[in-house]
Amino acid sequence: MPLAALIIFVKNPVEGHVKTRIAKTVGHAKATEIYRELLRYTHDVTEHLPDEGYAKTVYYGDYVNENDLWDGWAKALQPGGDLGDRMKQAFREQFEAGADRVVIIGSDCLSLHLHHLTEAFQQLNAHDVVIGPSTDGGYYLLGMNQLHESLFDNMPWSLPELMTKTKVALQSRNLSYCLLETLTDVDEWEDYLAIKTQLSG
Repeated sequence: MPLAALIIFVKNPVEGHVKTRIAKTVGHAKATEIYRELLRYTHDVTEHLPDEGYAKTVYYGDYVNENDLWDGWAKALQPGGDLGDRMKQAFREQFEAGADRVVIIGSDCLSLHLHHLTEAFQQLNAHDVVIGPSTDGGYYLLGMNQLHESLFDNMPWSLPELMTKTKVALQSRNLSYCLLETLTDVDEWEDYLAIKTQLSG
């Protein structure tokens, strides 16, 4: 029976190597603490996706950590290349392993909930692609029911034009797509303060 596959891209929480934009305001120690909070939150949300019917794999940026909060999950190392190359290869691996729908998320969103994930997989029954837009012009989630390599090639990663360019690529290839709720990734100190204020309210 084909599985729905969830990919989570994470960075190893090494001080000085994560949330460097936040670190410019509050320092690397605090930025690493915030990233660990993001990892725990992402883990807690995705842990509620049932094991039955879903394959869940965490892909590390630098090295596979054999002893961390993701113990019990399938673990892999992100391949080389830019972000598009790495995501494309991860999608390819999951489809080749037998998945019929694959969704990828990062570990930067404190407003992501389980219903965003379940809706994404559900929408892939009726659409070629599903996207969770982020307020910075990128996306926090991408899903597809077969590999569409054009969505990963020559894209402006980490730039505000990413979502626009992705839509152009989809439309030029007549691919149907669904947009989920727009959420905010925590990339700047102001993002973190805003989302924490929102959540506490």
